[in-house]
Amino acid sequence: MSDLTETEIVAAVRRGRHEGQTAMVSRYAQRVFAMIARQVPDVMDAQELTQDTFLRAFDHIDSYAPQRASLSTWLCRIAYNLTLDFLKRRRPMIVSIEDTKVWQTDISDEALEAELSTGREERIERLQEVIDQLPDDERMLLTLYYFEDRPLTEIAYITGIEAKPLANRLYRTRKKLIKKLKD
Repeated sequence: MSDLTETEIVAAVRRGRHEGQTAMVSRYAQRVFAMIARQVPDVMDAQELTQDTFLRAFDHIDSYAPQRASLSTWLCRIAYNLTLDFLKRRRPMIVSIEDTKVWQTDISDEALEAELSTGREERIERLQEVIDQLPDDERMLLTLYYFEDRPLTEIAYITGIEAKPLANRLYRTRKKLIKKLKD
């Protein structure tokens, strides 16, 4: 069952075969759950969102286009949208006036990386605190890019944002992190 190819899994799910659904869940559930759990602190909520991701995938398997993305990336796109919807319902959106000034300071990519990649434990803890304060979509972007180590092309597909504006958004989010870390 677990030795089915991605194409065979999709074909089995499209035919409504239980072994296709089981293979999909066993192969991809851990990755989907990990992505969701980084954003949703309650394990029960993260498990429910993971389950909802697969139910939605089974219901919409005919919309999956293998030429556009891998099955894993398609599932992450579903999880991304469900997680953002969940977080929007759970947390009011807060926009800081300081956030509008972040883009006015020009910081090189090298300086951003140097500032964000320091290995001191207290700096890492502070970085996690600052990341937790970011809006949901920015936290998800950082999760996909840094924790999931996904290329911008995959993140663009998952988020539905073109690669160039996505790269700009990532840059601005990193600048915002630097500013908050320095404050």
